[in-house]
Amino acid sequence: MRLGVLDVGSNTVHLLVVDAHPGARPLPAHSHKVELRLAQLLDADGSIGAEGVERLIAVLRDALQAAEDKGVEDLLPFATSAVREAGNADDVLARVREETGVRLQVLSGAEEARLTFLAARRWFGWSAGKLLVLDIGGGSLEIAYGIDEEPDAAVSLPLGAGRLTAGWLPGDPPDPEDVRALRRHVRTEIARTVGEFSRFGAPDHVVATSKTFRQLARIAGAARSADGLYVQRELKRESLEAWVPRLAAMTAQERAELPGVSAGRATQLLAGALVAEGAMDLFGVERLEICPWALREGVILRRLDHMGSA
Repeated sequence: MRLGVLDVGSNTVHLLVVDAHPGARPLPAHSHKVELRLAQLLDADGSIGAEGVERLIAVLRDALQAAEDKGVEDLLPFATSAVREAGNADDVLARVREETGVRLQVLSGAEEARLTFLAARRWFGWSAGKLLVLDIGGGSLEIAYGIDEEPDAAVSLPLGAGRLTAGWLPGDPPDPEDVRALRRHVRTEIARTVGEFSRFGAPDHVVATSKTFRQLARIAGAARSADGLYVQRELKRESLEAWVPRLAAMTAQERAELPGVSAGRATQLLAGALVAEGAMDLFGVERLEICPWALREGVILRRLDHMGSA
């Protein structure tokens, strides 16, 4: 059947259409993506403002039309941290349902981490052993660890690249004191969770998902996305540590000129790099591998599992 996943994230609204059936690898058929930046459309009280709600509804209508055009049989709509943490989340969800008919399922941070872990486990297989999975979104950082398809530990921290940029790095280029303050904040937050994972022992394989990690790997020398999903891409902590001060000294425009960095994500790249560097350092990770599958694929795989067991 043709499935669609409609992901309302902190940075983008992304419709991913795949051809799938239980027991088979889902094959991408279409991608429709709009950078909405919901996390940056919040009012002072943390609510999604009227303009943000109107823009969200317009983007969802376009995505629904794209899903219809592509023959989507089953649509799986969900939202992550920007909607989850909005002060008026219930009102926004009701308005979206009323205006578009879409019933957005709001995933918890732990659910995000577990579904992303499932996608990584299916991509790398059982031979990868104990997996540590890192995922930096616009609003949150997800960390999960385990040897099975369900992780032994999974946490979500409010350390998304968009959130941190808006709250901590107003300058362009950012003030060095602001960068240092954000670095301290990031490491304090991550350090609180390390013990929860370390009691399970060292991972056999560390992987990362998300646009932020892909862009950091690309500027550090990894293959282009155009080279295909199956090319191995890795990020070494040594390379990342060398890039962080360079990114801190650049304007957003200068970052956008780096290989693989989009203009829309260039502003957030430094905050994302500080989170990635902090996580790799505090978890003792020297290198990690980029996983092409992430949360959206995890949602699809879970749906296929349910279909297969029905």
